[in-house]
Amino acid sequence: MAGKAHRLSAEERDQLLPNLRAVGWNELEGRDAIFKQFHFKDFNRQAFGFMTRVALQAEKLDHHPEWFNVYNKVHITLSTHECAGLSERDVNLASFIEQVAVSMA
Repeated sequence: MAGKAHRLSAEERDQLLPNLRAVGWNELEGRDAIFKQFHFKDFNRQAFGFMTRVALQAEKLDHHPEWFNVYNKVHITLSTHECAGLSERDVNLASFIEQVAVSMA
């Protein structure tokens, strides 16, 4: 990613987060991060395929999610360590994640 990440301002949050909230992303209490749970029909084809696609994009962006997986459930938390909070990188990766999830449905 070009340039240093900066923590989103209140104005930027008001502009960028409503679309993510509308599709189920929530801000974590006590931490400057966003979180969403995904549920798929199975592990091998859907959950693992989803995680693989997200991992490949995250690697390209040099920005990696925190996630937890059990069978068909994937829980994802996004926060930018470089700025110790939410950045535009998180919003962009969350938007990509949503596109992947929709394509797997």
